[in-house]
Amino acid sequence: MSQQFGGRIGRTLEESEAWWPPIDDGARRPNVLVILLDDVGYAQLGCYGSDIATPTFDRLAAGGRRFSNFHTTALCSPTRACLLTGRNHHSNGMARVADLAMGFPGYNATIPKENGFLSEILRDQGYATFAVGKWHLAPTNENGAGSPRDRWPLGRGFERFYGFMGGETDQYHPELVQDGTPVEPPATPEDGYHLTEDLADHAIRYLTDLHGDARQRPFFLWFAPGACHAPHQAPAPYIDAYRGHFDAGWDRWRDGVFARQVASGLLPEGTELSERPSWVPPWGSLGDDERRVAARLMEAFAGFLTHTDEQVGRIVEHLERTGRLDDTIVVLMSDNGASAEGGVSGSFNEQYFFNLVPESLEENLARLDELGGPTANNHYPWGWAWAGNTPLKRFKRDTHEGGVADPLIVHWPAGLEPLGDTQHQYVHAIDLAPTLLELLDVDAPDVIAGVEQSPIEGTSFAPVLRDPSLPAPHVTQYYEMLGSRALYHDGWKAVVFHTPPYIAYDGSDTTRPFDEDVWELYHVAEDFSEVHDLAAEEPDRLEAMKDLWWAEAERFQVLPLNNKMGFGLDPRSHRDVHVFDGPAGPVPESAAPHLRNRSFHLSAELEPVADGWPDGAIASHGGHTGGYVAWVRGGRFGFTYNFVSTGITRITSEVELPDGSVVVHVVGSRVPEGLDVELRLGDVPVGRGLVPRTTPLTYGTPGFAVGFQSAGPIDPALSGRAELPGEVLRRVVVEGIGVDPVRAMLMGELPSDLATQ
Repeated sequence: MSQQFGGRIGRTLEESEAWWPPIDDGARRPNVLVILLDDVGYAQLGCYGSDIATPTFDRLAAGGRRFSNFHTTALCSPTRACLLTGRNHHSNGMARVADLAMGFPGYNATIPKENGFLSEILRDQGYATFAVGKWHLAPTNENGAGSPRDRWPLGRGFERFYGFMGGETDQYHPELVQDGTPVEPPATPEDGYHLTEDLADHAIRYLTDLHGDARQRPFFLWFAPGACHAPHQAPAPYIDAYRGHFDAGWDRWRDGVFARQVASGLLPEGTELSERPSWVPPWGSLGDDERRVAARLMEAFAGFLTHTDEQVGRIVEHLERTGRLDDTIVVLMSDNGASAEGGVSGSFNEQYFFNLVPESLEENLARLDELGGPTANNHYPWGWAWAGNTPLKRFKRDTHEGGVADPLIVHWPAGLEPLGDTQHQYVHAIDLAPTLLELLDVDAPDVIAGVEQSPIEGTSFAPVLRDPSLPAPHVTQYYEMLGSRALYHDGWKAVVFHTPPYIAYDGSDTTRPFDEDVWELYHVAEDFSEVHDLAAEEPDRLEAMKDLWWAEAERFQVLPLNNKMGFGLDPRSHRDVHVFDGPAGPVPESAAPHLRNRSFHLSAELEPVADGWPDGAIASHGGHTGGYVAWVRGGRFGFTYNFVSTGITRITSEVELPDGSVVVHVVGSRVPEGLDVELRLGDVPVGRGLVPRTTPLTYGTPGFAVGFQSAGPIDPALSGRAELPGEVLRRVVVEGIGVDPVRAMLMGELPSDLATQ
């Protein structure tokens, strides 16, 4: 219903009184800047004990509050859903990352509209709302150019968006979206392009636009760079600045971090340094070449983090220069613990890990000088992730503290005193939204856009920000991630490790029934780093906490408990035939033509331009880290398969394309030796080759595209986007043939021994 008119309407203007609705632009409320780092561990910021240069983050901590006991869900999409809604991750349907959705309410990656976003609430309070960077909060089959937009940022309360939709992206070849439209990066790696710099540019531009047009209107800026999620990429000078810095190894580095943490008062009194687990090799046990690779990989991460700090610093400096910093609530955090996805040895290409391909020391050594650059997709060894979570156990994905305890800084000089303190109260990601609402004096609405809202499940920690002597208001919190579970209750924590078997790293049997799990018990109020397991000494307490976990699991949609990955298994996203009437995409992997581990037929109707056949991509999926591309080059057509950037097979037609319109075919047939590929010009075979190894699980985050490469050169002979003019592509048809045994195994349709044949 429209607002009632408050003036007077007569027969003429002279007999009438004009009236305008009052504007509630929130002018008396502070601004909000949330900076959400990715895969940055508990100990990797300077102000949390690291010797990596993070002067901006350290400055915010020194001028605000540093929390020692902030917790997340152990993975990125779930934590982001918690932060923006104030509800638990299963309540949001975001049990795992959006890519691993399953067909149950807590697992479907579809955040219900009754769980309103902070952006929706603040927009309706007159705030300008901006999201910049990583989203990763929509079902992956809804991330494509033709997808509905209601779960994209502008569909969930943000007025402007610039960033990427998936879980990670290449820092030099990102797949970008502006508002609701896929866009190309504004420059190339050769021009000096880097995504984090581009994101900071857009954040500053959004603020400048706002203040030039509506200077008194407050803003909510959600700034979520891809940093420091792999690939760890940064301009060379930032990486070079750390040459030799980590040569002493992760054991000694961790000892130094712990000493600084204790000296700075970060850790609760009595915290001990947890022991090195058996699956993390001592630095001294590595060979010279292994240490050389591991140190260089850590240098790339450190350069990436310092570069990110500098870009955030540009935003902070802009706010300071324009007089808005003091009255801006700045919240900085990470979404989960440091990542072990680089494996025990680290990797030049993280796609090794996601495709269960063993690491190659020889490959890492051969490409050592490329680490951190536009041809790499590197990730450090899990020894550095372990050290990055000092003094805690385990990593990202795990419900021990190394997976769920993270940095949190709150900076608001106009609203917080004293400054520079450390707070030790327990805080969880679901607490951020109610805390900000209380600080802004905004009530959570009962209805948003006609949808009745569910209760917020987090607890505001605004009272402890105002009075640091108060006890933590958040008393009980469950955890579940990929089968691992934990329960925090009033200073105690029960926890068990039960990750999917194909990503287990500690040698434990994660195929056992959940009822056979052996739980651990820690008094984390006195033993923050989970050193002293009290399960044998406190059996009654442990049983009570296990019972409470099951009650919380039923209450918050955690059931059915499982540790299946669910990768790309939404049946709504899979069909065998895709037809494209011209250039299109990128289509996210979950909704793209599915050609992995199966035969296929790709055909394209092509038309030359006036001066012949231009070079470019007919259809592609993946990027320089792996994938495939059908192409036209030098008047011929062909097909290239890139196996995780280590094996490139190029098959070229034996004849040139004719002068007129033509239909070309790429026919792939699964054979025991690999993938037999035949090229046809019309019905005539014109080329053949064997791809000896193909990608079993994923090409990574780049999507399928018709008419271009969306994320860098799959074939080194096709540089950049390799865009083919639209008038050349009349139609592309892609058909997958037969069963993908790997997908069938993941869905429980085939035994695992058959899936690996």
